[in-house]
Amino acid sequence: MKQLLLTLHVVVEGRLCSEIGELNCCLPCPMTDWAYPDSFQTMGTAANWVAVASTICCVFLLISWAVLPVDKTYRHYLSISLTVAVMFMNLGFVIPLAGNPDQCFDDITPHSMHTAPICAASGFFLIMGGWGGVLWVFLRAVSLHLQICWQLVVGRNFMWFSQVAGWGIPVLGVTLAFVFSGVSFRFGETCHINHKNSLADLWIPLLVFAGLTIIIQFATFGYCIKVYLASLSDNSASTEGSGMPSYTNSIRTMTPKQAYRRVRRVIALQWRGITIVLIIIADVIFFSVVFVFQDNTIETVKQNSNLVRPWAGCLITNGGNKVPCLDQASMLRVNMPTVGAVLFLLGMNGIWLLLLLGRWSMATGWLDMCTSVPNRNKREFVSVDARLDDLKKDTRSYEMLSRDTGKTMDDSVTPSVVTPISPTHARTLAGSPVNHDYIHMPNSDGRRTPDYFGNTARYHTPARSFSSPRPPQTVHWDARETYARPTSPYSQQDRYVNPLGMNRI
Repeated sequence: MKQLLLTLHVVVEGRLCSEIGELNCCLPCPMTDWAYPDSFQTMGTAANWVAVASTICCVFLLISWAVLPVDKTYRHYLSISLTVAVMFMNLGFVIPLAGNPDQCFDDITPHSMHTAPICAASGFFLIMGGWGGVLWVFLRAVSLHLQICWQLVVGRNFMWFSQVAGWGIPVLGVTLAFVFSGVSFRFGETCHINHKNSLADLWIPLLVFAGLTIIIQFATFGYCIKVYLASLSDNSASTEGSGMPSYTNSIRTMTPKQAYRRVRRVIALQWRGITIVLIIIADVIFFSVVFVFQDNTIETVKQNSNLVRPWAGCLITNGGNKVPCLDQASMLRVNMPTVGAVLFLLGMNGIWLLLLLGRWSMATGWLDMCTSVPNRNKREFVSVDARLDDLKKDTRSYEMLSRDTGKTMDDSVTPSVVTPISPTHARTLAGSPVNHDYIHMPNSDGRRTPDYFGNTARYHTPARSFSSPRPPQTVHWDARETYARPTSPYSQQDRYVNPLGMNRI
């Protein structure tokens, strides 16, 4: 019963059959084993392993954007969504490599999405990734065009519109492709869309969005060139000083040089995204054109058996040996170097993403995270000795205490215990003002050290300050407060001048 249901769901469009006279001849499955040399299988496997490396790069980017802080990754929703789409495309090549499925349902019929789950999965991820890649580079090009050409800052509304369009349209495209065309093993180990209705539900819409992306991108480039040429002929003196518009002018009234500086800053920040747009669009267009050409070639052979007769006769003559007949099989296939270029370019998109969207700060961020995690829960005990060690490093300290004995570093006699200093009473000398800057600390040898750090200078409002509307005050001149030459001689002990208080107001 299960075999009967599978037989009813076999997609015969995957077969390569043609009527030769009264006979209906079909090429044995898989077709690539007869139309290409044996090295084609090796090339396809190598391209799939490149897709594996590309998938690893995409996973690394996504995990870095999710775990590391934004100042290390500079993540953006356009970059994240594009990376997810490229990863989906790579999974279309990775899944067949991991599952190693049988491509053929019988001797002449390839497996389809109804008969092989791996075929359905690889076809889904390939079409979903292709649609997603085209849509997200399209949205990225639109965002850049709005910022450069129209001076619009894309915000939250554009973000939600991008999420709806960037994933809604690909889901709709995959649904239409599966319903009206289906996928099967038609070209290598990855399932591709069948010929029936494929132009209407996949290739033409995909190429339309790719074409719009190219038009928008080159329109942005044209605007940048126009701004640059205009800046060369701008000799206005008002733009020589600053690259930003003046406070009174809006962004739409900037001079050509100011506009050029703004465009140059935007391109300097977005050149990686611009390069990614061009690479992915080129890959998708290349893949679409090559596969459509291959599909149309096979359909032409089905309708015109005269094209395949020389090759079929060669196979019959050589007893099924394909090697002498490979030259005559060129009407059935695209040449092998072109196919290899398509497969490798599609598989390398994730590597390009890592090279262009990845940053060296990601590596340093992971290194900092890995080195800080083991020591995060290890808290060191901070003792008094640690404070003493810090004191030793302080070049301002005059007495550096030893860790063990409480002696000074030159093993002298233990100094007196350091206690908070209370201000001394003002001592009035003969003809000298009160001085609070000299609080003498008794040392062990009887010396007296002035304390330059115990007193805090007070702020005194200037006498001739007119910051508020008030009449000027009478100024009393005191030579002792301004460090001027005194009118009467002081005693010998008051001739010492504080070096830290000479410039005090």
